[in-house]
Amino acid sequence: MTHPSPSQLAYIPFVSVQNMMRLVNSVGTETFIRDLAGYIEQDFKRWPEFEKTSRVASHSVDGVIELMPTADTEHYGFKYVNGHPKNMHQGYKTVTAFGVLSSIATGYPILLSEMTVLTALRTAAMSALAAKYLAPESAKVMAMIGNGAQCEFQALAFRALLGINTLRLYDIDPHATQKAAWNLTAQGFEVQCCKLSQDAVKGSDIITTCTADKQYATILTDNMVGEGQHINAIGGDCPGKTELHRDDLIRSSILVE
Repeated sequence: MTHPSPSQLAYIPFVSVQNMMRLVNSVGTETFIRDLAGYIEQDFKRWPEFEKTSRVASHSVDGVIELMPTADTEHYGFKYVNGHPKNMHQGYKTVTAFGVLSSIATGYPILLSEMTVLTALRTAAMSALAAKYLAPESAKVMAMIGNGAQCEFQALAFRALLGINTLRLYDIDPHATQKAAWNLTAQGFEVQCCKLSQDAVKGSDIITTCTADKQYATILTDNMVGEGQHINAIGGDCPGKTELHRDDLIRSSILVE
């Protein structure tokens, strides 16, 4: 490993939201996600090399703020990210994030980056990467429950890695569904807007739930999920964000790392 010189350490590169968007747009969103998934897959293949620490979460009535640290023998990194569902009613984003990458050898930070856009891309890339190995090979249709911004990233990722082009959308907010449908149709997807979550799930090969509710809301009940359907539950990532009924888990194969 080549260590940065003292003069280099005096300057910490910063990737702003504008520069991140410029980078993504220059290569194309689906290409970016496909390449990002490749890097994620490489890191999973060296999983034992990482120091794995559970996220540090600070919960409040309105949301959660989390720190996510990890390290290998050369680099230490962390992400700061929040999740505040009520923000959208006040004109703020539900999720914002930034991250720092540091040198293990010197302890100096070597990169500071926005991670709001990058989190959206990484989340979608990870979902599609997992589905590449776990979803039915013949999968053609995906149900999308929760139609916020992440819904659109998920759709692009699943098309980039699995060729999914038919979507069934449902959200408790019909305006969110209309916006997602408009944007995704413009991206070339075949979109069906559903009035009930059951309608979206029925006949779908893949079910993606991306909700931000912290009210122990069960999005998928046991009788909604059929044999062989792949569930991509990305919203249920901490206590209070349930999404799946316990019976769905009981009859599933579960691996906890």
